[in-house]
Amino acid sequence: MIEESQEPEAAAAGLSEQEAARRLAQRGDVPPPPSSRSVKSIVRSNTLTLFNLILAVFLVLILVSGQYADGLFAGILIANASIGIIQELRAKRVLDQAALLVAPQARVVRDGTERMLHLNNVVDGDLVTLRSGDQVVADGDVSRSVGLMLDESPLTGESLPVARAEGERVLSGSFCVEGSGGYVVTGTGPDSYAWQLLGTAREDTAQRSPLEQQVNQLLRLLVAVMVPLGAALVWTLAARDTPFREAVATATAGIVTMIPEGLVLLMSLTFAVGAVRLSRKGMLVQYMNAIESLANVDTVCLDKTGTLTDGNLVLYGVDPLGGAAEEEVRSLVSGYAASAEARNSTLDAVAAGLPGAATAALEEVPFSSRWKWSGVRREDGWLVLGAPDVLLAGRLPAEVSEHEQEGRRVLAFGRAEQVASPADGGGGTPRIEPLALVVLEERLRDDAADTIAFLYRQDVDVKVMSGDSPATVAAVAARAGVRVAGTPRQGSDLPEDPAQLADVAREATVFARLTPDNKRALIAALTGHGAYVAMIGDGVNDVPAMKGARLAVALGSGTQLAKSVADSVLVADRFGAIPDAVGEGRKIINNVQRVAKLFVTKSVFAAFVIATFGLWTAEFPLLPRHLSLAATFTVGVPGFLLALGPGGNTTEEGSFLRRVLRFALPAGAVLGAATLAAYLAVANGPGDDQLEGRTAAVTVFVFVGLYLLVVLEAERMQASRRYAAEVVALAACLGGSFLAMLGSESLREFFALAVPNLWSVVVIVAVSVAAAWLLGRLGLSPYRFSTVPDPAAEAERST
Repeated sequence: MIEESQEPEAAAAGLSEQEAARRLAQRGDVPPPPSSRSVKSIVRSNTLTLFNLILAVFLVLILVSGQYADGLFAGILIANASIGIIQELRAKRVLDQAALLVAPQARVVRDGTERMLHLNNVVDGDLVTLRSGDQVVADGDVSRSVGLMLDESPLTGESLPVARAEGERVLSGSFCVEGSGGYVVTGTGPDSYAWQLLGTAREDTAQRSPLEQQVNQLLRLLVAVMVPLGAALVWTLAARDTPFREAVATATAGIVTMIPEGLVLLMSLTFAVGAVRLSRKGMLVQYMNAIESLANVDTVCLDKTGTLTDGNLVLYGVDPLGGAAEEEVRSLVSGYAASAEARNSTLDAVAAGLPGAATAALEEVPFSSRWKWSGVRREDGWLVLGAPDVLLAGRLPAEVSEHEQEGRRVLAFGRAEQVASPADGGGGTPRIEPLALVVLEERLRDDAADTIAFLYRQDVDVKVMSGDSPATVAAVAARAGVRVAGTPRQGSDLPEDPAQLADVAREATVFARLTPDNKRALIAALTGHGAYVAMIGDGVNDVPAMKGARLAVALGSGTQLAKSVADSVLVADRFGAIPDAVGEGRKIINNVQRVAKLFVTKSVFAAFVIATFGLWTAEFPLLPRHLSLAATFTVGVPGFLLALGPGGNTTEEGSFLRRVLRFALPAGAVLGAATLAAYLAVANGPGDDQLEGRTAAVTVFVFVGLYLLVVLEAERMQASRRYAAEVVALAACLGGSFLAMLGSESLREFFALAVPNLWSVVVIVAVSVAAAWLLGRLGLSPYRFSTVPDPAAEAERST
């Protein structure tokens, strides 16, 4: 319980606009802290990688050996990195602009009037007021405290709120979680905690998404294969005393080809492009991997007020109790709403519906979701407002149930002789003389029902977690289309045993009268049993649950605290952005999987050739420049287009790693066998010409590689004739470009190739056809999906 001291009139009025403008001009413009990844971070992630380091080592060896044309892979590497950096910088600009819409703001008092200002417009000496959920945007000294409790975990790591009294110092980066107050600013700009904390790159603290974890697992597997194979190849070259120049070319061709150099880059690129797309649809992605994470969610937990509903509370009515005079009761309610110092949306709604004159509060107990009531002592005694099932336990009027079944929020209002704050450790629930029921109502979001229906169609469980009464929460949830399973579970009835709590969390769909700790415990119980949980909220009481969920989504109109911990923010409060994000996430998963199949196929090809040919002959059938050329036509260009193309709305079941290897292992082996067969048949055939053999091998690599592109896209080509035409056109264009290159004498000379003779043409055609037949026998044929007719699919295609 806090007794508020009187402040000097000048301090309460804050700075004048004229003085604030003078101080702002004297200080100068403050560069805004970055709201997304820094330029340095983007450049570093696209350049300083393990694979790039390996490639750089081989580039040095190639240059030292004087085989400059075989260093072509460095140009491709630079081009890939440049494209990635440019695209991510473009995404950064778009996301930084969107972030301005949810940037922290301050309630600044100037000339005695409170107004909202961006943190960059706050100057030293400004008087800033705090409400629950507000961020402390500048360092300062507390000038007024009404039960002011701050979450300082971003600064100290301490999870429990800390009380701050008048005269104590507050640091920017903390948040008001209970009560209200004000502080005089003493530090702004780059030296303040706010600037430093907001400037921290978010990607350094984000959890890895499932796709990132699986890609990392794939890369570790490739490294585990590449290191021993590469070492064995180098040992073989050394054991046979292979000349340095030839050894460098052979080792580079084999080892560099095993490296999936563009896979991670293209994954980052798909995240960046997806984030830009969603920003245009009303969702600000604060962690890039949040898009893909949403596509993996199997359980969505929602707050009610401000999430399912639009958060705009409106006073429905004041129902007198116990024969109290209506005019007197309405006067008391309006006076209470006007006099309370610790403001919240409920008091604002009552004050708007019943305007009244403020009376100086002698004492005040701010509202907290822990005890669910608030009180103000005036000269005529204590007035208390709060949850009726808490304040009127065992003596609830029938009107409460009637209103709650209609989805309205009901509060009990009355007098009390003694009130003590539970925050002081000695207070409990006051016993009140009930005077009235204060009834509020809120409107369901227009797109809430459609979004809930979409989630159910995607086999996603939906659970509503609210601090409101069970009947109110159940009524609103039912109106939104949530499947209300049984009686809503209340926070006070939740079991303490973890196993029993997990059962309740899985079975029930509506939870009421929850404290923030109750929400956090339910989220922990769900995630502890394997659920991939997203928490969507807007208030301070949702923050513990949002921190514990795998994915946190905040409403743009929500508190600054909720937005600060969220992975993504619905800037325009458009609930319908959730389906858009799920679709974008699935597109990313599908595209990265397709790209990974191409890159790993190339890696398997190199491993196959080293294991079956290189270790036995200390040779590699192709030069590094040949592999750079062939990989550009079959992996580089197609991979880039697939990464940014349409990815479909469904994802395959099963492990990402297994899906990739199920395609890449046979495809890479067939590609390697075909390339070796063409090389040996021509190089050891009529004329015994190694140049012709390499030309035949490169040509088969390109043709079979492009056929694999068609194989990879076969299912989607069957679903869309337009897409089939686009894929065929792409393959034809790339194949034609390769043949055009063979027709250029200068390019043939640079790449050490020749015009294929008749025997080479016969071998190329025969080996390519045999490879296509073998791929079909291995289950990778483009027509594999029609071997077992699906009546539903056939009917859909006919339609």
